[in-house]
Amino acid sequence: MSPIQNFWSIRLGELKEVLDDNGFTTHVANNSHSAAALVLDKIIPQLAPKSISFGGSMTVVDSGLFGQIKQLKNVKVIDTYDMKPAPDERIARRRQALLSDLFITSANAVTNEGELVNLDGTGNRVAAMAFGPKNVIVLVGRNKICGDLEAATRRIKEYVAPVNAMRLKRKTPCAVTGTCADCSSPERICSVWGITEKSSPKGRIHVVLINEDLGF
Repeated sequence: MSPIQNFWSIRLGELKEVLDDNGFTTHVANNSHSAAALVLDKIIPQLAPKSISFGGSMTVVDSGLFGQIKQLKNVKVIDTYDMKPAPDERIARRRQALLSDLFITSANAVTNEGELVNLDGTGNRVAAMAFGPKNVIVLVGRNKICGDLEAATRRIKEYVAPVNAMRLKRKTPCAVTGTCADCSSPERICSVWGITEKSSPKGRIHVVLINEDLGF
C-alpha cells in the first residue's frame, strides 16, 4: 500500500467510527470497483429491495454501479438519470424514487464530525436521504471529507456547485467565472441544503467510504 493510500486508510477508519456512532451503517472500500462489488454482493442482498432508484451522482455512474444495477433481475429500477423522457416524466420518476425500497446516491461533503452535507437544485436527493426510501446508500470518495460544517459548505459553494453547473451546461455566473455569485439565475442549481447529522432510524443510511478521489 502506498503512503497516500495508507494515510487515507487510517483517516477513513477513524471516520467510520464517527459515522457508526452517529447511527450510520458504515463500510470502507479500497476503490470504486470494490465499492460497487460491496453494494452488489453484500448490501443489496442483505436489504433485498424490490425497487431501487438514484439521486444525481457521478460517483455512482463512474464506479459502474448504476449500469450493473440496471441489469439486475427481479428488481424494479426507477431510472432518474435517463434524460430522454419529457420533463414531466422525469419529475414523476423522481417522485416515485421517494417511495423506493433503496435509494443510491453520493454526498457533496462529509465532515470529520460525521455529518453528510448536500446542496440540491430541486431537493429530490436531500429529500430522499431524509425520509421516504426504506434504505439509502451513500458513496463517498475521500476527496469529499472536510474538517467541519463550515469547510463543507465552503467546498460545495466554491467548488462543487460551479463544476456541476459547468458539467450540466447551465447558464449561471459560476459556470463562466468559476466563482459563486449567489445568483438568481433561472438555471441555478443551488436551492436546497441538507445536513444529515444522524441516521434515523439507526442503520437506515449506509455510507460507503472509498479510498479514492471520486466525483466532484
